[in-house]
Order: sequence, then structure tokens, then C-alpha cells
Amino acid sequence: MFECGFCQRSFQRETSLAVHMCEPKRRHNERSERGVELGLQAFLKFYETLQGTSRLKTWDDFVTSSYYRAFVKWGRYCVSTRVIQPEQFLAWLLRTNQKIDRWASDVIYTQYLVQYLPQESVQDAVRRAESWSLTWSDETGSPARDCLRYGNHHAICHAVTAGRLSAWVLYNCDSGQAFLANLAATDMQIIWPYINSDTWGRRLASYPADAAWAEAQLAEWGW
Repeated sequence: MFECGFCQRSFQRETSLAVHMCEPKRRHNERSERGVELGLQAFLKFYETLQGTSRLKTWDDFVTSSYYRAFVKWGRYCVSTRVIQPEQFLAWLLRTNQKIDRWASDVIYTQYLVQYLPQESVQDAVRRAESWSLTWSDETGSPARDCLRYGNHHAICHAVTAGRLSAWVLYNCDSGQAFLANLAATDMQIIWPYINSDTWGRRLASYPADAAWAEAQLAEWGW
């Protein structure tokens, strides 16, 4: 008899054991996935922050937890959505006491983004916009500097709502300001929570050196 080391089920043939897939074995095989790794980090931080447990949790605790799938679902959501700063997102989820079964939610992620983006460093925002523009250039064959001049307006708006294009960029380059000036009212309504001029006006006024740096960097790139 051949016994599964995970669920102790016995098989008469070794080939049957080889193709057998129980839930404990499946979870073991998933261990190296990025989404599972993020889920594990979230599980550990959850118990450390909210439960006040004196004993550090382990992989074995995680893999046998009734919340395993919920944490892994969040981790995989982070990977598929390309969540900006998963660690910061997790900290925000814990700080605002969001229910675990809602973590992998576009609505919740949007709430996080709207609060996080005005607080992030200008360097991170500009670097992420540069990465997005290079991808756009590869896909279109056009110079990256023209992404806001000739890019599809709907695609640009989606990049804003996904956090790829920050108000740090849109308000500090000629092509960004021209894009906003020519944007349809319906599209402006979609991206407004992310570029709210009241919020960002205060941010830019409070950090003039950062705004000047962004303007100089974007001008150098031809934006």
C-alpha cells in the first residue's frame, strides 16, 4: 500500500498515489506561488497586528487555517491586479478593519488607492508613469513621451484609475494638462476621485520642491 503523506489515504498502486491530489497536497504544491506568498505574509501580519498573539504563526498554521483560501484569494488578487504597494495595501486593510472576505475587491482597492496616491512619494509616482509609458511605446511603436498626446483616452483613464498615472504627472507636464483640458466630462468624472484638484492642489502647494522635480523630470523626457 502507498500512503499519501498529506491526508494519509492509502493506494494500491504508486501511480495512483502520484496522480492523487488532496487539499493538503494542493496547498503544499501552491507554496511557491507569488499569490500564496502574499497570502502568507497577510496571514502573519493579521495575527501579529489584530490578534495580539504571543506565538508567531508558521506556514503549518497558515496551511491548516480555515482562512487560508481567503488570504490566498487576496494574494492572487494583488498579483492579477498588479496592486500598488501590496504591503501598504495590507496595512491599510488592517488599519481600517476591513473584513477579510472583502479584501479581494475592486471597491476596496479603489478606496485604498484614492487615499494612498496623494501620500506616496513623487519619485514612485513618476517612475511608475515612466514604466507605463514604456509599455505603451512597445505596444504602439510610438515614442513614450507621446503617451498622453496620442494615447487612447479610455486607456489613459484606465491607467489613472489603476494608479499607473498619478496626478503628480498629469498636473506637472504640458501633455498631461492638455489631456485634462480636452477630456470629455464623462471621462473626467471617472478619474476625478484620483486627481481631485482640492486634494492635489493642497498637496502640490505643500510640496513645491517635489512638484518642481516632477515638472523638470517630465520636461526632460519630453512629456
